[in-house]
Amino acid sequence: MRNFVLAIICLSIFSCDDPPLPKPKAYLRLEYPQPKYKILNTELPFAFEKNILADSVGAIKVSRDGKSKGIDLVYPNLKGTIYVTYKAIDKSNLELFLMDAQNITQTHTVKADEIIEQPYINTDRKVYGMFYEVGGNAASQSQFYVTDSVRHFVTGSLYFYAKPNYDSILPAAHYLKNDIQHIMETITWKK
Repeated sequence: MRNFVLAIICLSIFSCDDPPLPKPKAYLRLEYPQPKYKILNTELPFAFEKNILADSVGAIKVSRDGKSKGIDLVYPNLKGTIYVTYKAIDKSNLELFLMDAQNITQTHTVKADEIIEQPYINTDRKVYGMFYEVGGNAASQSQFYVTDSVRHFVTGSLYFYAKPNYDSILPAAHYLKNDIQHIMETITWKK
């Protein structure tokens, strides 16, 4: 009986704390600077405006024949890169490049929750293409292609240097999505 009374006294002394409360939900407050763009002129047969946050890696050869070249737009603060690839086209390979660009996006359906397609048409500058926004834990959150359907074909994709946890990379993915759309809107073909 004496142990029982002692146990009750100990329990009452240690149970006088405030009841536990659940922590309120917290959200990351990531603030990125307003984008500022400048024209990126390279040896590639096209030019576009890029965000000054992006470090660009010069034009690199992608294929031995020199018909495919690329440029990487590296965003060190966002831990992401937009890979842009140029391919020279003719009447025989345009359809092949279009199917390839669409198939690359479709490979992400395994991990993607959704893939939203947004066509892009600018008849004044002869730029036609498609922007893909990939939702979910896919490796690439955004992809695009643009062409003049005669000589030039450009593809691009966004990759992060982190595990693709959609909730964590969403703010950066949204910021870079706007940059990709700006690239599509400002691309011009060199003659």
